[in-house]
Amino acid sequence: MKLISIGYGNLVSGSRVVAIVSPDSAPIKRIIQEARERGMLIDATCGRRTRAAIITDSDHVILSALQSETVANRATDAKETTGSDEADDE
Repeated sequence: MKLISIGYGNLVSGSRVVAIVSPDSAPIKRIIQEARERGMLIDATCGRRTRAAIITDSDHVILSALQSETVANRATDAKETTGSDEADDE
């Protein structure tokens, strides 16, 4: 299982992430509000400004205080490092 750090000690399962988006547009704000109403919103900003919204395959929406580009870079880094630990042990 690949875990992606979304800031301030919070982690998300990389295999469950469908999209990492900026929360500034009206459609994304609507998705966030609907998730809040359904009880499917996870606020991982620790009281800071929301800079990324992560949408999962289970329809949960996770808010992060990190930029969406930063979270995406961490997600790709997690994919690249998977399996490299096994090669280092030999």
